[in-house]
Amino acid sequence: MKDESGVLDEFEGRGLVVQTTGRPELDAHLGEAARTVYCGFDPTADSLHIGSLVPLLALRRFQLAGHRPIALVGGATGLVGDPSFKAAERSLNAADTVAAWASSMTRQVARFLDTSGSNGALVVSNLDWFRDFRLLDFLRDVGKHFSINAMVQKDSVRQRIEREGEGISFAEFTYMILQAYDFAELNRRYGCTLQIGGSDQWGNITGGIDLCRRQNQVRVHALTFPLVTKADGTKFGKTESGTIWLDARKTSPYAFYQFWLNSSDADVYRFLRFFTFLPLVQIREIEDADAGSEGKPSAQRVLAREVTELVHGGAGLDSALRITAALFAGSDSDLQESDFEQLKLDGLPSTRLAPVDLHKPLTTLFAESGAATSGKQVKDALTRAAVVINGRACSLDDNNRADACFAAERAAYGRFYLARLGKKNFHLFEVLR
Repeated sequence: MKDESGVLDEFEGRGLVVQTTGRPELDAHLGEAARTVYCGFDPTADSLHIGSLVPLLALRRFQLAGHRPIALVGGATGLVGDPSFKAAERSLNAADTVAAWASSMTRQVARFLDTSGSNGALVVSNLDWFRDFRLLDFLRDVGKHFSINAMVQKDSVRQRIEREGEGISFAEFTYMILQAYDFAELNRRYGCTLQIGGSDQWGNITGGIDLCRRQNQVRVHALTFPLVTKADGTKFGKTESGTIWLDARKTSPYAFYQFWLNSSDADVYRFLRFFTFLPLVQIREIEDADAGSEGKPSAQRVLAREVTELVHGGAGLDSALRITAALFAGSDSDLQESDFEQLKLDGLPSTRLAPVDLHKPLTTLFAESGAATSGKQVKDALTRAAVVINGRACSLDDNNRADACFAAERAAYGRFYLARLGKKNFHLFEVLR
């Protein structure tokens, strides 16, 4: 199947092109026949984070255009560490830890790609060819093709060499050669002719292009994307509570949804182009409608729904919407037990209580758990019926006794109590009876 849709035009329209190896040649190459495209992902944790979404979705975009994607998991390169534009040397992780992370990552990236059909995706590890590679053979067969003079001129390496008191180890210095060999090996094994990645990978990628020419006598290509940043200069994918992961066990679908929902107006339309498959014309219509509306923009809701469903599926999106409605519209009766578990994970502060704790005054219990800053704050809220637990307003008529508000028959799923103090201060209590 040929790329009849002009996939590079699509990337260009989405602002996803930084560098290519000759745009006309690459356009012609992709238009002549179905090609094999690869992107590498090193296992530096037990999950990918949202910074990996651009290349993951790029592989999917190429696949939808008729090409075959390869997701290369760096089971070997993850043992060394990529120095590209890092301020200091990476800490080396144990081999068994990297292997476990690589296995987890393999399952994760496979969810974004279709492994069936004539252009079915491949997920491979470079440990397959580096595991038994003898050092002398590597130096003779691969190392001889690389000039130290050229390597030290790469921006990613030069910045480390020139940084006062840091430098770069020989291990990280050779990372470029390892990645270059990946490209040459994938070209030999699978006919791969295009590597894609973030713009910080350009130096490594061009090393692979040169090695393919020298070893395989073929011309291959490259495409890089912009590194995602926020308009205000803060780091993308980071919040006060930490990194936004793709694994629901590390970042719940609710917290994931809220991250995108809180995108700034300056970022949201760019993020719609980067992180969704919505047609460009539809994104422009959303932007135009928001510009002409005096109300709250709709783009953040669209973005949050699209990306959450893409990463966590329909069930994850539904859960995120239920929790959002419970916290911001007061409709907590629809929450499922798994939703409460999400809230425990990272949705909002939570406290476990023993039955003996329920004998305390409600003012004391809220203050000790951090649900309120003081007992006086709770007492004032009680006089205004502004303490609500599982949809029921508590009052001073309950004699300020916690057990009256935490009665067993009012527990959700026998143990959960979602408390709201005022309009926006939520706390989840779990009573272990």
